[in-house]
Amino acid sequence: MSFLNIHGRTVGYRLLGDASLPLVVLAHPLGMSQAVWDDLLPALLPRYRVLSWDLPGHGSSAAWLGERITPADLAAEALALADVAGAERFHFAGTSIGGVIGQQLLCAHADRLLSATLTNTGAVIGTREAWQTRADSVRTLGLATMAVDIVPRWFGPAALAAQPALLAGWNTIMGRGDANSYALLCDMLGDADFSEQLQGHDVPLLLLGGREDVATPPETLRNLAGCAGAGEPVILEKAGHVPSVEVPAQFAELLLKHLG
Repeated sequence: MSFLNIHGRTVGYRLLGDASLPLVVLAHPLGMSQAVWDDLLPALLPRYRVLSWDLPGHGSSAAWLGERITPADLAAEALALADVAGAERFHFAGTSIGGVIGQQLLCAHADRLLSATLTNTGAVIGTREAWQTRADSVRTLGLATMAVDIVPRWFGPAALAAQPALLAGWNTIMGRGDANSYALLCDMLGDADFSEQLQGHDVPLLLLGGREDVATPPETLRNLAGCAGAGEPVILEKAGHVPSVEVPAQFAELLLKHLG
């Protein structure tokens, strides 16, 4: 684990692999941590250098200092970390809110991207009202209390059956996060709308989703494909919202094929 000070706030990140290899930057879902990528590392590291980081108030990263977070703020973190790695251009993969970061990079920094893989995300995710309700609840009740209801939405039945302690483990991780940072990210997702912004780039784009994803179901991903002018999304049959945790071998195979 390494740390970088970005605008007065400590960001925890990992940079692994041979510096001579192309860089892949990975962005995790809301409420989780960069640990979601651990099972992909054995497949990626022989061919790529891998950089992951924790979102504000998540994992090893400090809480957000301001009163508002934007997709541009999070994309700036990704770019600052890529600069630390010495990569002018890089591959990007992000899940859920990580996919929102990828959309911001496509819109504003496509020249930095070699490819983008966006999973379990959307040009619009949910509704402003639903995100406001969650933000208010998190600020009132705290993440440890809210995790009991939120974490089960991440995983499909197959993953839960195969890993009996999965919910308990991620409940613990989410519960240790900073409630205000999480709530600010909910506010951001309620405002985020990339429906009219994703055309006009030439970055190779792969969209992935899970058949059992209740948070960003396949139709949400198909709508994103239409907004981005992308091909039909790949929908994984036994995955929910976090395929890197649920079906890492399938995810890694598709990602490596896309990266070339």
